[in-house]
Amino acid sequence: MLGTVSLVMGSSSAAVATSTHFPALKSLPTSRIGHHNHFPTLSFPFVLPSTSIFTSSFLSSPLSSLSSPFNTAIAAVNSDSADKQESNKYYFLVANAKFMLDEEEHFKELLFERLRNFSERNKEQNFWLVIEPKFLDKFPNITKRLRRPAVALVSTDSTWITFMKLRLDRVLAESYEANSIEEALASTPTNLEFEKPENWVAPYSKYEYGWWEAFLPPATKAEAKV
Repeated sequence: MLGTVSLVMGSSSAAVATSTHFPALKSLPTSRIGHHNHFPTLSFPFVLPSTSIFTSSFLSSPLSSLSSPFNTAIAAVNSDSADKQESNKYYFLVANAKFMLDEEEHFKELLFERLRNFSERNKEQNFWLVIEPKFLDKFPNITKRLRRPAVALVSTDSTWITFMKLRLDRVLAESYEANSIEEALASTPTNLEFEKPENWVAPYSKYEYGWWEAFLPPATKAEAKV
């Protein structure tokens, strides 16, 4: 019969199973692996580790050190979020003004629907239309492919800009950084003129001139009123 092993939590003495607790066991025969009637040889005696060593080492470690990996991970996530917010990164789509403001069938409805959604949720607007944006000077590979004047849809929401890129299709997309929203949305004053078609056969009404003014940056709106 096997002897009883006592574990004393918090005690300085170790719980030891010696040969006096376990009589000699005959070696069990071994056979092929997978045969359910045979087992590998067991060797005794063995020594159990001291519970006092485990408990003392655990309790002696400060809780802050035990949770430090978790805290470090949370701090890293918070740091990444802060960096993203402070990077002042803007995403944009750009095309010629005729296409963006006068020809694309659903562009106006998409923008007004998003503006209405933001208003209902009391969410600050994070998208604008910029006519002849100055930041295009940073993208010579884009400007050489554009008919002018050009119009850009700019937002801080990269996911939505990706959606709009797929929706509009015939536009170019990129991103840039700016130190302020005024710098990001700066534009060159331009007069837009679109010829009216002689025959309008579409089942919906023609876009009225100036519908895009609701989406101009605040500074541009102020200049337009002067």
